[in-house]
Amino acid sequence: MSDSADRLITPEPRPDDRVDTALRPRRLQELIGQEQVKENLSILIDAARKRGEALDHVLFYGPPGLGKTTLAHVLANEMNVSIKITAGPAVERPGDLAAILTNLHAGDVLFIDEIHRLGRVVEEVLYPAMEDYALDIIIGKGPSARSIRLKLPRFTVIGATTRLALVSAPLRARFGAVYRLEYYGLPAMMEIVRRAAERLGVGAEEGGVREIARRARGTPRVALRLLRRVRDFAQVRAEGHITQAVADEALDLLNVDPLGLDDVDRRVLRTIIEKYNGGPVGLNTIGASIGEEPDTIMDVVEPYLLQLGFLDRTPQGRTATRQAYEHLHLPFPEDPRQQASLF
Repeated sequence: MSDSADRLITPEPRPDDRVDTALRPRRLQELIGQEQVKENLSILIDAARKRGEALDHVLFYGPPGLGKTTLAHVLANEMNVSIKITAGPAVERPGDLAAILTNLHAGDVLFIDEIHRLGRVVEEVLYPAMEDYALDIIIGKGPSARSIRLKLPRFTVIGATTRLALVSAPLRARFGAVYRLEYYGLPAMMEIVRRAAERLGVGAEEGGVREIARRARGTPRVALRLLRRVRDFAQVRAEGHITQAVADEALDLLNVDPLGLDDVDRRVLRTIIEKYNGGPVGLNTIGASIGEEPDTIMDVVEPYLLQLGFLDRTPQGRTATRQAYEHLHLPFPEDPRQQASLF
């Protein structure tokens, strides 16, 4: 069974993704793309500054790799406050969350990644902390147990999730601002690659920048990863300069095609088309056919194929579209049912 974390174009973070502070924007004006979210955040920040208050609680959701963590750091920088970072799976007990909350100062930002994976018991502690800025602690056990309420400074919770539906309704209701991050367009992706190449000291022509940007699946994290791999190729075989031909050759060598599909994406499409006549076919069947977990296909592979219009979701299963056949250079079969309806 293959490991999706080994895929070069996976939007999930990988151990070899170095967090280069020079590449990460620090201010809102440095952010590229997500214009509507930026405008709303700008209003949120200006209003909080004028009132001299902490930011309202903010929830970011959307596919991985689009900059939810980066936005949390930007908000902390704009408000000139500290940021504490944790993740839903890391906060296992209410005491863990209580320790984090009692160390916050006025205005500080608490960033919780994968907030949908917080335990229910931990969430119960977070509710009064977000709403009333108070921490309820039970001291003792049995009949002698008593509850103490500790006041907390006004702080900001910034949550990030890739699966909004899994965030419980009471927790979601306590966020004053909820924003969805969308995939980036080609101009924004080109600007991200161009700026990253400059800061990495890599010579890149416009054609090379465009080639990397259009194969990055609209995801900045993937674009930066591809840029590093193309930079390695250019240093070894092209005297360190990235042209369109160099980028094209390097990315072809990495099995990333002109639309950003890799071997796993193409195997999913070919399985539906060649083994199951274009579908419909269920996720479990596709997963068993290619040796992947159904959840991996649904969360990692499917979203981009759906965005490209290569897949359709139906009650009976997944079907491949005409665009998928054309991309793989396969003949699109006429639907016998459509033919029958013509007569």
